[in-house]
Amino acid sequence: MATTKAQQKAVNKYVKEKYDRIEFKAPKGRKAEIKAHAEAHGESVNGFIGRAINETIERDNQSSSSNEPDKE
Repeated sequence: MATTKAQQKAVNKYVKEKYDRIEFKAPKGRKAEIKAHAEAHGESVNGFIGRAINETIERDNQSSSSNEPDKE
């Protein structure tokens, strides 16, 4: 079923309201590697990048909290 212009307009409006855009630049050839890795794990490129960011933030937060001196 084809998407109508009204449906696409509604989707674009929703995305604009609910999401921030971040541009990511990779060296030539790396895009194909990233896409292949994501697909091999059943993810979109966007999903893979989002997961990588979330896991890194979580790991960094755990690391920094374990490096804090004990407060007495």
